[in-house]
Amino acid sequence: MRQIILDTETTGLNPRTGDRIIEIGCVELLNRRLTGNNLHFYVNPERDSDPGALAVHGLTTEFLSDKPKFAEVADQILDFVTGADIIIHNAPFDIGFLDAELAMLGKPSFKEHCGEVIDTLVQAKQIFPGKRNSLDALCDRFGISNAHRTLHGALLDSELLAEVYLAMTRGQESLVIDMSSTAESSGEVATTRVKFDTLSLPVIAANADELSAHEALLDGLDKAIKGTSIWRTQPVPSEEVAASAQNT
Repeated sequence: MRQIILDTETTGLNPRTGDRIIEIGCVELLNRRLTGNNLHFYVNPERDSDPGALAVHGLTTEFLSDKPKFAEVADQILDFVTGADIIIHNAPFDIGFLDAELAMLGKPSFKEHCGEVIDTLVQAKQIFPGKRNSLDALCDRFGISNAHRTLHGALLDSELLAEVYLAMTRGQESLVIDMSSTAESSGEVATTRVKFDTLSLPVIAANADELSAHEALLDGLDKAIKGTSIWRTQPVPSEEVAASAQNT
């Protein structure tokens, strides 16, 4: 599974009024592991940044003046993301700018080049409703150091978001443990899944002494709560089921 964490910096907030991308950073995850195969460009937007945006990213017009224009790096960006799932914090913002840049080049929209687009801001709001879910807030919540983040930067923010995403989705990993060794081929990991319906699992039934000890424990629980414990409200297995378990 190939995933790309992507972030952009821009001259302002609205591509419809002429704001442009000035930086793009992409961090690759392969089977939920950072590969170090990243993509990063500063881009000459051919215009000044708004004062508010400049205060956020610190990329001056002078610094960007000798950087490539988006048209010069567009194909490299699209080649890098092709077929991968894309992970973005507040995806509509970045996708809106990417689509605007691609439209000026007569190219299809960004989503036509990649797989699923995953918005970590939407995920965070579902997991932490009513709380702050900015990238900085999520770093604090998951104990990820962002002390070196004095200004926003597309590559740095992508690297931080990769750590946040892995921490935030750790519980979504498969609970099925692979029972065979893994072999790597062409950078992908091939695994064999266990089919539980093909397994013969032994069932060990309690003996008379264990059943007696269990009843004594339940008697103690009933006495402690002055009533009937929840364990005695559950249905008791039938004799047929018990006999079947003992013969397994």
